[in-house]
Amino acid sequence: MTLTVDGALRAYAQMMNTLDSTALEPLLADDFVWASQWVFHTLQSKQAYIDYIHPKLIAVKKSGRPVFAEMGVLPAPHDGPCVVLAQGGPESLLGVVLAQVQDGRITRMDLCNMPSAEEAVRSGDYPGR
Repeated sequence: MTLTVDGALRAYAQMMNTLDSTALEPLLADDFVWASQWVFHTLQSKQAYIDYIHPKLIAVKKSGRPVFAEMGVLPAPHDGPCVVLAQGGPESLLGVVLAQVQDGRITRMDLCNMPSAEEAVRSGDYPGR
């Protein structure tokens, strides 16, 4: 079965909802790129992302403020699937995550404020919850 953008985003959402990166890690390309509109530094490899996300998931767990990662779709002009992120409660929106897939691997993910989470059509589907 070929990995789709929707499948990649579903794996990311599951990671954030369960605070376990096991399902996402094997899907990442070795030259995976992670970018966030809130951070100047872009991560440029699968290992750099793994080194970043493990402590982040532990910090979220310790914070007592759960993440809610919901499958969504952005309307035109973006026209595509996304993950709508919230923390503390499903209505405390943070942003959206977009993904790119090539040759059966996730090559890039972006955490965005623009387009905004408010623009997304939300599904009520929280993988892993």
